[in-house]
Amino acid sequence: MEKNPTIFALDIGTRSVVGLILQKTDLTFTIVDIVIKEHKERAMVDGQIHDVIAVSNVIQEVKEQLEVKHGKLSQVAVAAAGRALKTERSKITVDISGKPLIQKEDILHLELSAVQQAQYHLAEKFKSENSYDYYCVGYSVIHYFLDNQEIGSLIDQQGNEASVEVISTFLPKVVVESLLSALHRADLHMQALTLEPIAAINVLIPQSMRRLNVALVDIGAGTSDIAITDEGTVVAYGMVPVAGDEITEAISDQLLLDFPLAEQAKRDLLTNDIIQIVDILGFESDIEKQEVVEKISYSIDKLAGAIRDEIYVLNNNKSPKAVMLVGGGSLTPELPKRLATALGLPENRVAIRGIDAIQQVNIPDEIPKGPELVTPIGIALASTQSPVHYVSVTVNQKPIRLFEMKRLTVGDSLLAAGIKMYKLYGKPGIAMIIKVNNQSITIPGSHGEPPVILKNGKPCSLEDVIQNGDEIDVFKGKDGMKASVMIRDLIDEIPTKTISINGIKYFISGEILQNKVVVTSESYVHDHDEIIFTYPETVEEVLQKIDDSISRELLHDFSISLNEKQVKVKEFSSKLMKDDEEVELSSYVKDFDTFEVKRGEIPSLQRFAEIQDIQIDYTIQVFYNDETLTLRKTLHEFYKNGVKLHADDILQYGDKLQIVTKEVEPFIFQDLFRHIDIQLPTQSSGRFVLLKNGESCTFFDMIAPGDHLQIVWPDSSNKHNEEKSMV
Repeated sequence: MEKNPTIFALDIGTRSVVGLILQKTDLTFTIVDIVIKEHKERAMVDGQIHDVIAVSNVIQEVKEQLEVKHGKLSQVAVAAAGRALKTERSKITVDISGKPLIQKEDILHLELSAVQQAQYHLAEKFKSENSYDYYCVGYSVIHYFLDNQEIGSLIDQQGNEASVEVISTFLPKVVVESLLSALHRADLHMQALTLEPIAAINVLIPQSMRRLNVALVDIGAGTSDIAITDEGTVVAYGMVPVAGDEITEAISDQLLLDFPLAEQAKRDLLTNDIIQIVDILGFESDIEKQEVVEKISYSIDKLAGAIRDEIYVLNNNKSPKAVMLVGGGSLTPELPKRLATALGLPENRVAIRGIDAIQQVNIPDEIPKGPELVTPIGIALASTQSPVHYVSVTVNQKPIRLFEMKRLTVGDSLLAAGIKMYKLYGKPGIAMIIKVNNQSITIPGSHGEPPVILKNGKPCSLEDVIQNGDEIDVFKGKDGMKASVMIRDLIDEIPTKTISINGIKYFISGEILQNKVVVTSESYVHDHDEIIFTYPETVEEVLQKIDDSISRELLHDFSISLNEKQVKVKEFSSKLMKDDEEVELSSYVKDFDTFEVKRGEIPSLQRFAEIQDIQIDYTIQVFYNDETLTLRKTLHEFYKNGVKLHADDILQYGDKLQIVTKEVEPFIFQDLFRHIDIQLPTQSSGRFVLLKNGESCTFFDMIAPGDHLQIVWPDSSNKHNEEKSMV
């Protein structure tokens, strides 16, 4: 090993390629040499290599120029463009009801499922057919949830639902593959790979500061790359296609300068109040900084606005706490001030950071201290701090190459192979939905089993580390069994009660109906069954269960139909007594209760009419031959099935009666003949006389209560013959 090893790093940008050699001395590094070559044609677009051959030619030129001083170079540290990185938030929820305590393997499976969901969303968003066309270069857990409540850890927890929310970072495989191809054509081997924003962040924002919400903006020639830190990690990456070249072109247009002189003028404006220029016509002039800024003000505002808009998109529509600017485009005059205004930040919260802010690097005096070399130095340092390699494994006999930006595990290999994590666990058995006493109940099947994962033929877990050449085999877990229960599993033991009514013992028990059919508790339940379990608790329910003549008598108040209207007669109804007190039908029954039945009055028509306040007839009392006689006329007539009833007739429960109301008429003398029998005297002239209160009257004379009535037949002796009345 060399005493003072050197590091060769390349920053392959949109407009140029920067070659940098650093030498390690103890705990610090020294910049040994720098070579910058511009692309001769548009071989790079937005950080992505579009012409591998053209880019490899420029790399070759940089390499050969450095080799003149430093000898053969074969290993190089490079970076993938940050603008190619994609970040995606995702949340996944699983049902854990009835499962044992959550273990570490379950949580890891949940996290990887969330990462894979983010991978699917990313593929869908960018119209990729295969979600595994993206390398997962890292993920961070944002929150764990248990039953929708945020929780610090899911280990050994139980509940109904477990969720995890993650932020995952992905890099398209085509970016890495094209970079490898360009290096190979230039006879270079990739010693280490990093990501451009991570390279810059590693040298400017230490890990301890990443809990702060800070934006790092690398403004290059063609694009401005943006990375956001928060919650202890890099949470988002983005890019805008507006950068330093647009400002240089504005200066060139306004001052009639060719592009290189316009670039120099842009740099001079950062430190000088007056700059000297020579335009394309050869005229020299001194121009005040403020005049130039006013001429290109629109372009500066356009750059600041584009950066602000992308920061808002990446940072949940809010400004970060601070913004760091690096890259040659950050030298744009007044850009920090205008960006601070656009973001609503104090001016001292937006600053340009040059390589002099990198503590562990010694910079020779001849090396410019500007911000354009921050990313190249970060790439070189990343090769010693966190080098990235490829690991090749097989997953279910399929070769997989992984991008080793972190400690690789079995779970990473399954993601890279495109194996759907959520399908690895066996499916739960088919559930049943039934109704028990009108309440819907879901009976789940048994839980599916976890997958079987083998590494080199031996069981392993998702978090086991993989090495180059490992063979991974994964087998889906067994599905759970269909739900199977008996009715006894749904209800408690069926109780019984013993009661006595009029000395007769009754044994009362519950009843189980399965789809309206009486069954025992040993019956198996099927999907969509309706189970009804009833147990008589009240007097009414007990009587319904007994279902004999006594219970029917007690359950139904005595009632009949009168002119098609139902009439209940409480006086005729039987009563259930306990301890000489009437028991309500809604009263609860206890085991060994004793009851007596108290029957109602005899249901005669006369009594029914009295209870209903219906007068069957009306009467008056008169005297006939000095004896009291009661005359009677009908007011209401009752009929059952067309047959007229008498007052002493007995009614039955449910009889259907009709009532006819007669017209009220006064009593006349003629009514007397319906109540007496007339016998003609043996000696009579055949003529008779009607007397009312001693005076002669007719058959049609009205009579009143208390009248004295007589019928007289004259004879030869002028004696009155009177007939005794017969009622």
